[in-house]
Amino acid sequence: MSKVYVLGGAQTDFERNWTKEGKNVIALLKEVMTDALDQVGVCFSDIEELNKDNRVACFVGNFIAEDYISQGHLGALLTEVSPALYGVPSARYEAACASSSVALDAAITKIKADEYDLAIIVGWELMKTVDSKVCGDILGRAAYYEKEGKDVSFPFPKLFGKLADETIIKYGLNEKRYLDALARVSEINYGNAKRNPLAQTRNWFMNYDQASCRGTETNSSIGGRLAISDCSQVTDGAAVVVLASERMIKEMGLDNVPYVKGYGHRTAPMLFEKKIHEQPESRYILPWTRQAVLDAYRRSGMGVENIDVFETHDCFTSSEYAAISAFGITEPGYEYEAVENGMIAFDGAKPINPSGGLIGCGHPVGGSGCRMFLDLYKQISGKAGGYQVIRGDKVPRNAMMLNIGGTATTNYVFVVGR
Repeated sequence: MSKVYVLGGAQTDFERNWTKEGKNVIALLKEVMTDALDQVGVCFSDIEELNKDNRVACFVGNFIAEDYISQGHLGALLTEVSPALYGVPSARYEAACASSSVALDAAITKIKADEYDLAIIVGWELMKTVDSKVCGDILGRAAYYEKEGKDVSFPFPKLFGKLADETIIKYGLNEKRYLDALARVSEINYGNAKRNPLAQTRNWFMNYDQASCRGTETNSSIGGRLAISDCSQVTDGAAVVVLASERMIKEMGLDNVPYVKGYGHRTAPMLFEKKIHEQPESRYILPWTRQAVLDAYRRSGMGVENIDVFETHDCFTSSEYAAISAFGITEPGYEYEAVENGMIAFDGAKPINPSGGLIGCGHPVGGSGCRMFLDLYKQISGKAGGYQVIRGDKVPRNAMMLNIGGTATTNYVFVVGR
């Protein structure tokens, strides 16, 4: 099957509040689509020409625009961006916070099967249209709503607070050491965000002292052992990734273009309790997440030793902590070592979230998979600017991302490299 190449893309500024600007979803999509096509050297007229031979398609990742902006039929909505998209196949894909990873998966598969030569993947969410309590209730639909979300204030901080509890129990961890590690994870992500000109929290303040003082006026508790510093952001934003076939790369006269080397996709039980206790013999707190990572390593023919940089789904610090061993950076139960010794820091041997991650960069739910994937491309191609990881005089060769939906119910992993 054909290789799938990554031409690039674009991300909106995640600090923006589009409702306060008086701009709607069409303004969001027009801006990010235009920026992405400019970045990769493709015009809307090129799309019209490709579409004459059915060589281009669009894939939209969005979680729940029906509740946030009262809008469905999101694939067809792209026709409002430009008449050039009239007739272009387009559809919406959904898997909670992993929605745009599903869209990426579909696009990659279509190109591999020689169905299309160019794929435009758009992930987006407008979340600041409602107050925080309503937003929390909407997000509860990414869990099993009737049993885990309904009539529960801010259900996801509580669910990932339970993940923290279960991690301490499973590995017999010292509570202070574990919580200190979570505070360091928060500090790293906020620090990395300051390097990223599109990060939501680039102008925010968060250090270890504040992150480690949970239950205070400046860092109130929100879910069990977790506090505000442990949480990702409510974000308006979009990201676009443009993929191409080998034939398209040759037609464009490009070489040394990053490409998709592997992927993993696994689905765990919907209920958090089942997820944790269905496989008690597993050494991993999230065994299906680990399996998705192993699948990506197998398909790419690589291991953790080959990966130079990671982007992970830190919807909460407890999820990033679990991802450290899922990636294979440490053995399960020893994730705190990679935090304490600086291995996952920006200048560490295995940096995680140089972009700032969901905590620092932002988390427009349906857009996070696309944003992480785009950041893999940026790191591999040396286009990450102020948050570019460099070792010696070399940019990373291989990068891996983990994007989860719900309480690690849907698990997607991608490897991009040169």
